[in-house]
Amino acid sequence: MTVNKWIGIGNLGQDPHLQHTGSGTAVCTLSIACNERRKDPQSGEWTQHTEWVRVVCWGRTAESAAQYLRKGRQVYVEGRLQTRAYTDRDGQERKATEVVAQSLQFLQGGSDRDDTPQRRSSAPPASDRFDDDPIPF
Repeated sequence: MTVNKWIGIGNLGQDPHLQHTGSGTAVCTLSIACNERRKDPQSGEWTQHTEWVRVVCWGRTAESAAQYLRKGRQVYVEGRLQTRAYTDRDGQERKATEVVAQSLQFLQGGSDRDDTPQRRSSAPPASDRFDDDPIPF
């Protein structure tokens, strides 16, 4: 038996990027910073390490993420790891590993840049959770 499960909490490093496939399915990419405190074994000093994680959401989850999340907002993500191959602008073959989100939960924290009354009234409570069935590639 194998398990492919990723769970993380982090802050968005930039606003979500929403696109649609040729068939109209929403797909949203998120760049999430997951921070960890580490103690240097030699100096004994504590340092902060940031790991950047690319998260891809599909369907309703993608639309909700694009509508309500902004840079700095904290989010809880559950999903699976996926590695895909692509060709970069220089014609080089590359691989990218990303999390395909199956569930997002918007948490407290972060900064809401767009603090207009309309934005505040339409935003879901911080504990809202959005789940989607994974869409195969």
